[in-house]
Amino acid sequence: MSFHVLIIGAGTGGMALAHSLKKQGVSVAVYERDRTRADFLQGFRVGINPEGTRALKACLPADLFELFVATCAAPMQRANLYTERLSELVSLEMPLDRGTLDSEKSVSRVTLKQVLRTDVDDILHFGKFFSHYSHTGDGRVVAHFEDGTSATGDVLVAADGTRSRVRAQYLPHAELDDAEMVSAAGKVPLDDRVRRLLPPNMLRGMSLIFAPRGRFFISHVMEFPWDGELNLKNGIGDRDADLIAAWPGLRFDNTRDHVIWGVAVPPRLAPAGLSDVEGAEVIEVAKAMSPGWSDTLHRLFDLSDPTTCGVSTRQSTSRPIPQWDTTNVTLIGDAIHTMTPGRGVGANTALKDARLLGDRLGAAHRGEVPVLTAIREYETRMIDYGFTAVRESLKAYGKDNPLNGPVLGRAMLGAMRGGARTLKALPPLRRAVVNRMLRDRGARD
Repeated sequence: MSFHVLIIGAGTGGMALAHSLKKQGVSVAVYERDRTRADFLQGFRVGINPEGTRALKACLPADLFELFVATCAAPMQRANLYTERLSELVSLEMPLDRGTLDSEKSVSRVTLKQVLRTDVDDILHFGKFFSHYSHTGDGRVVAHFEDGTSATGDVLVAADGTRSRVRAQYLPHAELDDAEMVSAAGKVPLDDRVRRLLPPNMLRGMSLIFAPRGRFFISHVMEFPWDGELNLKNGIGDRDADLIAAWPGLRFDNTRDHVIWGVAVPPRLAPAGLSDVEGAEVIEVAKAMSPGWSDTLHRLFDLSDPTTCGVSTRQSTSRPIPQWDTTNVTLIGDAIHTMTPGRGVGANTALKDARLLGDRLGAAHRGEVPVLTAIREYETRMIDYGFTAVRESLKAYGKDNPLNGPVLGRAMLGAMRGGARTLKALPPLRRAVVNRMLRDRGARD
């Protein structure tokens, strides 16, 4: 069957879907509100788990998937749990020999955006801010844009994120809730000062702090194959070096080695008047949200690049809804199941959507199923795993997290810290916990 797919939004899920459809010969066009490829070069780390990696491999052409792997940050060597005074509770060694498809990957959101926007000049249209859609007399769907233009297709896919305009029109009852966490975050250039400041294990991967009253901290160390001048570092494999050197997207990438940090607290513990806070003021907010914490952490905040710092006073989470009647309009990623970062699966769930919807629309293109049947099959599965991820993420980070409770939370925190200290003393148990973590995120034994 011959049909044309319109994708609204060139984020992670939308572009992965576009590549999947293009690879299968399905007619597709993507409409993105950014004016150019160089717009909005902001964002933090994206953790791609084994399930997300396999979805990318299924969606992307082989050479572009190789480029994705080549542009990832150095692999996470350790996952650490500290107290707010920076006393190490446990440090888990992450295996580095599990292969491309069964390992955790850290990638800059900016870099991933540039990788996914490679080799799509023929289908990606910039400067297109979606306004609304309508239907023609024969049932085709028309996307209208704020510049007065429009595009007509047979399927419309909303990949336009948490504040999706498509969802607002198509599923107005699919509302967002406030996760009830306030966060401050920033990036610190990874230089000798930072290397001298932080504990050795903290420099080798991800670190977490669960502190009393629901306070939370996270950091990631991000080291890339290129240096501050965009020259490839020594030790990069020849194949990776060739891929990166020939990649035009590096010209648009402002990513350099850095440490990402974030502090989050329930709203009752956040300072007032945060709506207009930006830049260096964010650093002071982070300190106010972490009173009595280690001076090392507050010094880390001080070393941040103020242009990368920001505060979020509302973190949205989708309100799960029952399955709707299928039409030629559908949704992927944050447009339908935005979630808190509690389990680190938001981007991975969007990639799972892209792989599944791409597979089903590819089957329709080959005449194996009708288009609406393909969409129905996708939505039935996506609604189940997508909203499950929403609920589980909110339990790990947000108003449903029992650690935020004033009485039960303190008891659970004490139990967590006691368990971590026990884990630290038992190497075989640490290895079992790491393997379980990886299996839960899609790794195969």
